[in-house]
Amino acid sequence: MQTIWAEHALIGGVWERDVYLYIAGGHIRRIVTDCDPADNRVALLVPAPANVHHHAALRALAEGGGAVARPEAQRRLLDRMTPDDLEAVAALAQMEMLETGYGACVEFHRLHNAPDGTPYSRPAEMAERVVAAAGATGIGLALVPVHTRYGGADGRAPGPHEARFATNREQFARLVEGARAACADLARDAVVGVSPHSLREVPADHLGEVTAQAGGGPVHMHLAASAEEVEEVRAALGARPGDWALENLPLDGRWCLIHCAHLDRDETRALGATGAVTGLCPVARAGEGGHSLDLAGWLRAGGGLGVGSGGNLRPLLPAELAPLLPAFAAGGDGAGRRLLAAAARGGARAAGRGAGRIEPGAWADLLALDTTHPDLAGLSPDAGLDRFVRSAGTAAGRGMVRHVWAAGRHLVRDGRHVWRERILSRYEAAASGLRAAL
Repeated sequence: MQTIWAEHALIGGVWERDVYLYIAGGHIRRIVTDCDPADNRVALLVPAPANVHHHAALRALAEGGGAVARPEAQRRLLDRMTPDDLEAVAALAQMEMLETGYGACVEFHRLHNAPDGTPYSRPAEMAERVVAAAGATGIGLALVPVHTRYGGADGRAPGPHEARFATNREQFARLVEGARAACADLARDAVVGVSPHSLREVPADHLGEVTAQAGGGPVHMHLAASAEEVEEVRAALGARPGDWALENLPLDGRWCLIHCAHLDRDETRALGATGAVTGLCPVARAGEGGHSLDLAGWLRAGGGLGVGSGGNLRPLLPAELAPLLPAFAAGGDGAGRRLLAAAARGGARAAGRGAGRIEPGAWADLLALDTTHPDLAGLSPDAGLDRFVRSAGTAAGRGMVRHVWAAGRHLVRDGRHVWRERILSRYEAAASGLRAAL
């Protein structure tokens, strides 16, 4: 049995004082409020959200000095990356996620084949390396293998630099089977889902078979990510992506629809009403005009919210949250509290991790902020959480994270991952070869 005593904890959307949590088997088992101070004290305890859209391989591009993935740099990197490289890079990215406040990661796993497109002898070789990285970092993992068949909605073949992504139905089925076997050996909270990449890259007659392989796990898909996608799908399928999905896909709370940047008002309301989560990546999309979704309308309709890093090369939780604050401002004080609570709930659904709240029976995915930090000292819980969100991933913001737990695993202590040196050493051994590609 593990215990945590919090001066303030966000429970049921409100702050409770002097809270005692009992954790066993990775879950919160009991909560008692108005308790006298005890050992293992923290000041400000909130749910730790999941990063709902992550591309592990892209973290290596930060070695070239970039902040957001660029197509040409991606191509050079993917022509070089080996399975050993991916494992080291994924572990570094997962460690950074934990140190900035994420408790779990949904790995949108596209990198399946050797550089020339030949499948590895074990189709899930690269997926196994992401799982191994999660074993080294302890992060809560939802592994979502991606099925990509075409290079566009007109059925054209993937380009030469996209051969590492492509699978046929049989290859994808073996890949999911291998991913599930790898996760079964990882941790009790590891989850496997699936992703038909998008309506552009997956034939309509593949969708039922691919999504069925999720079992009870999450289903992720890009939807209306660009104006180009909208026009391609309209030409190929006779409807806008949102309208086609509403008519043809069994959308519900297990689905996470990524970006949703070019939905019209009716699509936004109808898709939100299915209970699906939208996975927004504000930093990666900043150069494309932002996320563009009517988030307030989506939430009013009943949709969920998750935040992800996508093509952001350094996954930083506050940086992804800050641009979304305006959608939560109408409720008055506590916009940061409402935003983080929504992102934790939606992120947990998108990661197959249950409630995303501090409550009995939930996974103990927890984030404790350091209220002795100069930018948080003396602030109320609402003001402190607002300050953390608005720090947008600056060096000061990263210093606000004191502790992080994933399924009760106490992985960040006093702001640093407990196995930081080991993870960095493994990464440095792989990075010299990758730097040559950048």
